[in-house]
Amino acid sequence: MEYINKKLNEFNENIKGKKVAIIGLGVSNKPLIEYLYSLGAKITVFDNREQEKIDTDIWDKVTKYNLKYYLGEGYLDNLKGFDYIFRSPSCRPDLPEIEAEVNRGAILTSEIEMVLKLAPCKTIGITGSDGKTTTTSLIYAILKEKYKCFLGGNIGTPLFARISEMKPEDIVVLELSSFQLMNMELSTNIAVVTNISPNHLNVHKDYQEYIDSKANIFKYQDENGILVINYDNEITKDFAKQANGKVVYFSRREKLPNGVIFDEDTVKICDNDLRRHVINKKDIKIRGLHNIENICAAIAATKDLVSPEEQRQAIMEFTGVEHRLEFVRELDEVKWYNDSIASSPNRTIAGLNSYNERIVLIAGGRDKHLDYDPIAKPIIEHVDTLIVMGETAEKIKNAVTRELENQKKTLKIIKVANVEEAVKTAREIAKPNEIVLFSPASTSFDMFKNFEERGKKFKEEVNKL
Repeated sequence: MEYINKKLNEFNENIKGKKVAIIGLGVSNKPLIEYLYSLGAKITVFDNREQEKIDTDIWDKVTKYNLKYYLGEGYLDNLKGFDYIFRSPSCRPDLPEIEAEVNRGAILTSEIEMVLKLAPCKTIGITGSDGKTTTTSLIYAILKEKYKCFLGGNIGTPLFARISEMKPEDIVVLELSSFQLMNMELSTNIAVVTNISPNHLNVHKDYQEYIDSKANIFKYQDENGILVINYDNEITKDFAKQANGKVVYFSRREKLPNGVIFDEDTVKICDNDLRRHVINKKDIKIRGLHNIENICAAIAATKDLVSPEEQRQAIMEFTGVEHRLEFVRELDEVKWYNDSIASSPNRTIAGLNSYNERIVLIAGGRDKHLDYDPIAKPIIEHVDTLIVMGETAEKIKNAVTRELENQKKTLKIIKVANVEEAVKTAREIAKPNEIVLFSPASTSFDMFKNFEERGKKFKEEVNKL
């Protein structure tokens, strides 16, 4: 008998003729606009940008469907009289205009929240300050040979329009950011938190709000929920006290009696006296101890769904994700790596710790109001030349300079204007057997739309050499 998703059918019927506000004309909302329009919803779109800054492919949908729109400064002034409000992750849910409309009776939701409400199958959500994309990709790679899997959230394609394809035996794998999880009042069946450290403090009111947003990924689980958390991170470890279901730890440092651990260069599943070896470090293609943690998290999340042999095979074949310590090329015995995803000091520190070779580091970008002092010692330890650019150039330079004075050491620090100049400078400086690592420790928004565009620009300049 063909499966019928009754909840989806009820939503589809209910949305007809309803007044729907869609806030934010980003990638995830293009299929949302198409889907809701096809159901007969009365759509109005809102965006704080002017039209010329909105991608043409999504703006074409606005004009094709003759949708009402409000753009630029004061774009929410006309947010009145709606039945549903779909916010994009970049839009805070507590804006006064949104709160007023919700108090009046509008339903505030998002593309990803509706996927969680209407998907008929098991959902796995992954969040964290670092490593969530790699962990999400690993989980998907491990499961996709055995199950029909849907990959979404911050990675893959928007899934709202694909809910009708989902069956109860399928699995949805979602990478979820703190912005997507803000004000979320439902959780995934399996929730993974890779780690927590200060991040996005330019958007969140404070660090506690950021932590609380992350906790929503498991906060609404019932006793059947599974929470996978990093035992080595104090904040995620503390999440266990709030868990409603089963807690599964993973650790790179501790020999836990239960959970997933890294011991004697091998990732193992531990169940009291039983130790199942999954994979040895020498069989892993992606570099860095931080990726060992990501592998441990992925194994912990999937250990009840596939065998250790199936896990091992998928991990052995996994070569990584674009813009994450991505090998670009070797030129005159110098290897070039693109780590544009590194939008925080912690991510850059993890990248620096992934190599035994000496490094020419290119760093800097938009300031997220983070502390750059912790990056100074790792830079001094691993880097021969530091090239800085962007808004955080002086913050990074000053942090390293202070530490150099403490250690009575010297390090060549060069400030450049942009990626092109950084690559040319690195080409002149790098010596044979060194690595040039592009790991900004900052967001991309001072010069680029996103970290993908920034990473592509870096690779383009490197491949011109």
